[in-house]
Amino acid sequence: MPGARHDMGAAREHGLIAALEHAGARVIADSAYCGAGANVEVPHRRPPRDPETGERRRRLSANEKAVNTAHARLRGPGERANAQLKSWKILRKIRSSPRQTTRLVDAIRSVIHAG
Repeated sequence: MPGARHDMGAAREHGLIAALEHAGARVIADSAYCGAGANVEVPHRRPPRDPETGERRRRLSANEKAVNTAHARLRGPGERANAQLKSWKILRKIRSSPRQTTRLVDAIRSVIHAG
């Protein structure tokens, strides 16, 4: 999809959110997926400023920060693998079936995680 498409919109458009919910799979995601459903875990965020009272946003508690750190550690390897996949030129010029592409991407991911 074009780069200007928001992650959540693209996930909904392709049916990923509904498929995850239907499968009952628990997923960890970045904060762009807030509101994706109960099975999508996102990091804690500071609540917005209260428009009526003008009260400042509260800081995250030590526990919330620890949860966010653990969340980031779990997401890190997948994020690095996706970033490296984008640099493999062979994936830009694939002319085979999607089934074969999936096997190729799985093989590349295995190489990335082994290294």
